[in-house]
Amino acid sequence: MKSATIPALRVEPKLRQAVERSLNSDETLSSFTEQALREQIKRRKIQDEFIARGLESRDKARQSGEYYSAENVLAGLDAMLAKAEKS
Repeated sequence: MKSATIPALRVEPKLRQAVERSLNSDETLSSFTEQALREQIKRRKIQDEFIARGLESRDKARQSGEYYSAENVLAGLDAMLAKAEKS
């Protein structure tokens, strides 16, 4: 597969200096930028999936009329945590 380029990114000199100072010895500015892009894409995919699950849950609750209060959910989570801590 051919590689493609990302348009040049203009940043303040202080930001570039901060990035350059944070690079590992085997890392280039390009590899750092590529990794940052990959991580942000992954984060956004996870966020989109989270929102989709929430909307699906909302729709199911509307259809079934079954809702849970925040207090009940938190109490259930607390009970699960307490059980896990005992194990």
